[in-house]
Amino acid sequence: MRLMGLGKTIAVGLLGLALSGCVDVDIDVALTSATTARATMTQTMSADVYAMVKMDAESAETSEPGFCDEGDLVENADGSATCTMTEQGAFADLDLGQSEGGISFTAAGPGLVRLALPTAELNAGLDLDSDMDEQTRQMAMAFFEGHSISVTFSGLEIVDTNMTRSADGLSASQAIPMTGLIEGTLALPDELFAIVRAP
Repeated sequence: MRLMGLGKTIAVGLLGLALSGCVDVDIDVALTSATTARATMTQTMSADVYAMVKMDAESAETSEPGFCDEGDLVENADGSATCTMTEQGAFADLDLGQSEGGISFTAAGPGLVRLALPTAELNAGLDLDSDMDEQTRQMAMAFFEGHSISVTFSGLEIVDTNMTRSADGLSASQAIPMTGLIEGTLALPDELFAIVRAP
């Protein structure tokens, strides 16, 4: 199993990640100035699936990248694994899928930046019904149950957002359940956005 890099994970790539069903994904984009940001993607793989992935990687002769070949891997005490990838720099230098409809950065006033992620691809969902009988479909949905993708934008202050603002007003986030992603029942707005005051 290969998980895509940070840039390709955004928008369309999130659908591919959802297909794994065994990974929770957290994407955090934090402004570090009015022109720079730090982007962190954390993927958490459950213990049973990680054990299978490790066995496959040890027995397979392949040049394909495996889980967390491009990030920092931590094997947790419960057998699960966490992979973290971080990029930092000018907006244009970050690989956040900007050219493919990923996260965008737009000046929104003095010291303000509008961060946005279009959601059309996410709202479309995935068609699991085409080749599955009802029993198989229910088993597949049970596999995805409880897993999610979370997107967080943060900075000195969240000025406006259609996401959930944190109690301290420093960040805005949106949790996307994979079952809703697959079934196309999310009903997300056309884009997730936050207008953020830069440090």
